[in-house]
Amino acid sequence: MAFISANFLHFLTTFISITISIPVTFPATVVEDLNNLHPPPDFNSTITKNCQTTPNLRYCNKTPFDLHEIFKFTIVASHLCNISKNPNCVETFPKIDLHSQPKIAPLYLSFTFFWKYCPLTVSSIDISNSSLKGNFPNEIFYCSQIKVLDLSHNSLSGDVPIQSFSFLQNLTLLNLSYNQFSECRISDKHFFNRFKSSSFIRSGVLPNQKKFGLKALFLLVGFPVFVIATVVFVFLGWRLEPGFGFTPSVIQAATYGFHARNLVGKNVYRGVLRNGSEVRIEIFSDKLSREKRRRFVEKSKILVMLRHKNMVSVLGWCDRRRFRALVTEWIDGENVETWLEKYVPLWEERVKVILGVFDGICYLHDECPEIGYNLKTRDIVLSEDGEPLITRFKLGDHHSSTKSKLK
Repeated sequence: MAFISANFLHFLTTFISITISIPVTFPATVVEDLNNLHPPPDFNSTITKNCQTTPNLRYCNKTPFDLHEIFKFTIVASHLCNISKNPNCVETFPKIDLHSQPKIAPLYLSFTFFWKYCPLTVSSIDISNSSLKGNFPNEIFYCSQIKVLDLSHNSLSGDVPIQSFSFLQNLTLLNLSYNQFSECRISDKHFFNRFKSSSFIRSGVLPNQKKFGLKALFLLVGFPVFVIATVVFVFLGWRLEPGFGFTPSVIQAATYGFHARNLVGKNVYRGVLRNGSEVRIEIFSDKLSREKRRRFVEKSKILVMLRHKNMVSVLGWCDRRRFRALVTEWIDGENVETWLEKYVPLWEERVKVILGVFDGICYLHDECPEIGYNLKTRDIVLSEDGEPLITRFKLGDHHSSTKSKLK
């Protein structure tokens, strides 16, 4: 029977869940403890039996077995599966989710022995918004079966290994946005044609991104009609991607002329953007001074950049002298107040909601303490997988009643 030191257990069970902002450093004992672990006496027969039952396991192709390395892999895989909140880590491991976990993502990426034996059940990898620096994490290419890869909102730099993406034949959704990669050659058009242009927003990958944005769009899309439509939308002030300022004409079109059937609350509309995204649009009619409007826009820009699993995504805003609005993603889910009234949730479910809200609060305090929020039960919405979403923020000053009540 193998034993794990107290330091390693403490790290995996306590350090991972801490949300206090501290530098991204890891105690050397974590790696040392893993190296000092030894497999149990019957581990070889266990691995042999696994390969007889499921011969396509990655470590089955590497004989003789490196039992020490495989044993470390099983330990890290078990913890990473649970941290990624997979429903049943005993039988399945469909996703690696280190989204918004800058304290542990670099550590797990450093475990080459895990990626070398990457479970074949993993189809999605999300390591976005984790403050990653340095070159593209090539270890991910060991997981050649994945369908989704999100490395957005980091500080990754250097060249993107375009040729290596040929190993990811099942990959259909890629997001490298908001990084600092080097420009790719125009001749690599197959790579760009394979994925949507939204995969590379402000990533540094697009050639001459600032000066030749329209030309890059033309090369990526390749359909004249779509290019013409895009030029027209830009001329009219349309924005098809989240994170931009919307114009009143866009808001009006999204709500079908502020039609009564789209009104879901006081000054709140359900709308559809031209790219098909369902959104929630809150209209503000109160008059503000120029300085207060400036602060509204500044805080809206910050909210657009924030990404957290326990916070609704803000897509953009509209700011005109007599017309202001906040545009967010539309969430089809019930709020905690209704959830508590209609059901009798288990204590485990209640604790999950409490911890999720706490995690979202800590994230907001770390990233932008000047943005306030309300935590009434009717303002916390549950997503499809039961995660609580903070949906109400204060964008005005402390004495203003201007608030965004996101669904």
